[in-house]
Amino acid sequence: MRSLCKVFSAIVMFTFSAVAFAAPKVLIVVTSHDQMGDTGEKTGLYLSEMTHPYHELTKVGIKVDIASIKGGASPIDPKSLTLDDEINQDFLANPDTRALLDNTMKLANVDASNYDAILFAGGHGTVWDFPNSPAVNTVSSKIYGNGGFVAAVCHGPAALLNIYDASGKPIIQGKKVAGFSNAEEEAVGLTKVVPYLLQDELIAKGALYQEGDKFTTFVVRDDRIITGQNPQSASELGRVLANALLK
Repeated sequence: MRSLCKVFSAIVMFTFSAVAFAAPKVLIVVTSHDQMGDTGEKTGLYLSEMTHPYHELTKVGIKVDIASIKGGASPIDPKSLTLDDEINQDFLANPDTRALLDNTMKLANVDASNYDAILFAGGHGTVWDFPNSPAVNTVSSKIYGNGGFVAAVCHGPAALLNIYDASGKPIIQGKKVAGFSNAEEEAVGLTKVVPYLLQDELIAKGALYQEGDKFTTFVVRDDRIITGQNPQSASELGRVLANALLK
């Protein structure tokens, strides 16, 4: 009888520990848009802006799922595939991780209650489909309303333009936020191609826009909103979010 009690106690303690120390879970959202305006050129996800945060999160035990606006395979910006990037190469070479990007969940079908944070990866495709997706607001506002984090990098903060809290106020209103700057958009020659300048739109929504030097790491955290300015900020964004989730 005493042995049975010990076994029962051990099971109870194990179950309690598993619940108490359950790994946080993050949903990374990528674009489904593959056309660079009227140029005839392809765009999509800027790969490192997904793989680098994914790497930083998963290496500390945080679970990650990937969704996109339409579901299925997310288009990848061809320019991001030409980079000599070991993290990108490892992600694409591993059948398990590559399958996550080739078979993304449709964002509208995601159960927001399963996640502690949502992270919007960048790429120029996002400025077209992120703000126009009702699911971006529906899923994000639920995660944020449940005490979760909302993160975004480079052009990914386009998603933040139409995310509102329970009172109907934009969640970035009065918050320090970074994102691809006007100076960076001009440097890549796309100010006349994109439908709007992200920096200007963030400011118009009431964000306190923060700007670092062009194409250098710059990440801002304001309470439960974490944003990075450019591709160079992707790894640091992942680390900041990981640290916030594991505290």
